[in-house]
Amino acid sequence: MSTNKLDQLYRSVIMEHYKHPKNKGVLENGNVTIDMNNPTCGDVIRLTMNVEDDIVKDVNFEGEGCSISMASASMMTQMIKGMTTEEAVKLAHSFSDMMLGKDLDESIELDDLEALSGVAQFPARIKCATLSWKAMEKGVSGESQ
Repeated sequence: MSTNKLDQLYRSVIMEHYKHPKNKGVLENGNVTIDMNNPTCGDVIRLTMNVEDDIVKDVNFEGEGCSISMASASMMTQMIKGMTTEEAVKLAHSFSDMMLGKDLDESIELDDLEALSGVAQFPARIKCATLSWKAMEKGVSGESQ
């Protein structure tokens, strides 16, 4: 696939998650809640998870922000639901590596997250893409509010 068509595909995936986010809203049975913001651009997120026996049983988010921030949160919630907290953190580290342009662990499937790979070219937007991931890592490490 040509680079131009791949860029168009990635843009459409990002916009689909932004306009029709998955797992957005209040999670009534959550036992972990993290509020985070990105003061440089105004993105804010509240991540609520139901974590039982080190498994992310359910996860939702609320917030406002740019298309990259909200699409990343949507994609993340889809990906980590059902994972162990260890797997979710490992995925977060791989996502962070992708954002920083580092080599990726080939054993980890990024699926729709690859659509955000172009963000690495815009350092100011990396914090937008990683905000929800940082919230999730904070939550599963026991730093919930």
